[in-house]
Amino acid sequence: MYGMVNKAIQDLVTIKFGEDKWEAVKRKAGVEIDSFVSNDSYPDSLTYGLVGAATEVLGLSADQILFAFGEFWVLHTAKLGYGDLLSSAGRNLGEFLDYLPSFHVRVQLIFPNLKPPRFETSDRLPEQITMHYFSHRHGLSMFVLGLFSGVAKMYDTPATTTQTKFKDKGDDHDEFIVRWGDAMKV
Repeated sequence: MYGMVNKAIQDLVTIKFGEDKWEAVKRKAGVEIDSFVSNDSYPDSLTYGLVGAATEVLGLSADQILFAFGEFWVLHTAKLGYGDLLSSAGRNLGEFLDYLPSFHVRVQLIFPNLKPPRFETSDRLPEQITMHYFSHRHGLSMFVLGLFSGVAKMYDTPATTTQTKFKDKGDDHDEFIVRWGDAMKV
């Protein structure tokens, strides 16, 4: 994964829990890197190791950390790194989710070696959309749930997300239904 992901984990832990907790996470994960270079590539195992160490140091489950990281990614990391790209992605939650499949295509222009996940949409209703998440990486559905929560918060729109397909349980991809407004009453 690119260093920006590891840097975002560092920022999340440091901002929410303190520098001492970040140092403990690094020690537990056996990471001796002082700072991650955003555009450099790092082994996925390093990133998963940081998340695993964070669960032990912070006393949170991996699901809790991944969800918090997804929200943090949208509300902090993406706003800092892709502010213009985010602001051009839609005027509301629905427009942003409609745009999301094109987002990583634009990000790949910045990071040509990036192997991003792919989003597809289906079953679009006025206040509901089905999001299909395809990734070569496993175990990230809680991160994606956090992303959707962060996007809803970014647009100050109460929303619910329900996962309906699970790659980790044998489906070929993860699937989520995002509802807001009157669709949340269903």
